[in-house]
Amino acid sequence: MEYMTEPAANTQGRILCCQCGIPISPNPANMCVACLRAQVDITEGIPKQVNVHFCKQCERYLQPPGTWMQCALESRELLTLCLKKLKSPLTKVRLIDAGFIWTEPHSKRLKVKLTVQKEVISGTILQQVFVVDFVILSQMCDDCHRVEAKDYWKAVVQVRQKTPHKKTFYYLEQLILKHKLHQNTLRVKEIRDGLDFYYGSKQHAQKMVDFLQCTVPCKYKTSQRLISHDVHSNSYNYKNTFSVEIVPVCKDNLVCLPLRLAHSLGNISQICVCVRVTSTIHLIDPNSLQIAEIDGSTYWRYPFYSLCQPGQLEEFIVMDIDIVGDCNRVPGTGTISTRHTLAEVWVQKTSEMDTNRQYHCRTHLGHLLNYGDLVLGFDLVNSNLNDECVNKMNPQRVPDVVLIKKSYDRGRRQHRRNWKLKELDKDHEDTGTDDEKQYLEFLEDLEDDHLIRKNVNIYRDSSKIPVESDTDDDGAPRISLAEMLDDLHISDATGGEGADMID
Repeated sequence: MEYMTEPAANTQGRILCCQCGIPISPNPANMCVACLRAQVDITEGIPKQVNVHFCKQCERYLQPPGTWMQCALESRELLTLCLKKLKSPLTKVRLIDAGFIWTEPHSKRLKVKLTVQKEVISGTILQQVFVVDFVILSQMCDDCHRVEAKDYWKAVVQVRQKTPHKKTFYYLEQLILKHKLHQNTLRVKEIRDGLDFYYGSKQHAQKMVDFLQCTVPCKYKTSQRLISHDVHSNSYNYKNTFSVEIVPVCKDNLVCLPLRLAHSLGNISQICVCVRVTSTIHLIDPNSLQIAEIDGSTYWRYPFYSLCQPGQLEEFIVMDIDIVGDCNRVPGTGTISTRHTLAEVWVQKTSEMDTNRQYHCRTHLGHLLNYGDLVLGFDLVNSNLNDECVNKMNPQRVPDVVLIKKSYDRGRRQHRRNWKLKELDKDHEDTGTDDEKQYLEFLEDLEDDHLIRKNVNIYRDSSKIPVESDTDDDGAPRISLAEMLDDLHISDATGGEGADMID
């Protein structure tokens, strides 16, 4: 401890301390430092030991009255939190400096070294350095307390899609990870027809619903259930439920549009193929390459359903193919796709190779197919289509076969796949479906369509050998290394072993 005085001339003499009589430089108090310290303690009223509450589950510190903060040890944020504990006593002095003194991380102690100044007797400025000991006490935060009590959620978002496969949910999961919408989620539960997202507040659930409306064509309903009511304070405790229903149409589905809707989309054919589902449903007419987009509100006014599911795809072999010129296209008033090529093909089922039965159709896959290629499609001739729109159509306008996508060797594609995706931490239940097969089909869809890949974070798999070429030996599309992100690990920064981190 020392005192500070105004600078004096070099010729200034020395005086005796009025208490102990030792020679000192003149100062307004006429006392030495030891006597002045014995007379005045400027740290009086400042506590030397303070309690800080810490939640071990989520590793956050309590900033009164009710805010929990994530702070690293010896960080600026933690120092600010400690000083706020001393805010009222420190108003009587002037804080000059503050900093941490190193302690063992497991000691449950934080030592902060403070330097303060205060004007004392006769205008003398006294400066003192002391240490405040902060004791870390364990206290469970409200969020963790609700989790442990099994009654922690205040709102749930129930996302449903009435389809036998999960392509849309796999795509939706990647969008949630990319935009970090899962950070406020307390729990994600996977059920047969969709996902349930649990939240600690209604605002976080509403944010997820707004995100879903901008991402996929859907509609939602809300409801609430009264949990408790305090008659004295007139406060209510509700649990809110948001029921979100996604349109039951997925990629590679064959649909039959209502006649009125088809006319409003530029006289597109009623039989269309769904090539993509984003915020709208992307359809293409395999007879004329005319494309159309249907948003959620339009779909619910004119609902339609899938005629055939991807599980009903059959394998055909191309026997003959002929590219169709512009003059032979069916006239229409809508937009024509420039990413596809119209062609007339003769195909034969691989299961009927011992017969001479062949099928003729038009397809939008003329830029991919060649003689002898395998292609997946729907056989409408031998199918029992129980759809109101199809029953009202002229039978001559219903094609015999609709080709959906080219077939590649799945085992080879999986073996040469050198990338991976992140997944949500979900509570799984036995849904009775072949999830692994559906997930592999979703990975193939990412490789086939670069427009979908733009909305997904794809990470390089360091355990696989990098492949420089963009195509397989059989011509199957691949994801180039330029489209992949490096997977980050804690060990990359600390040099030790750690878990994966999501970008």
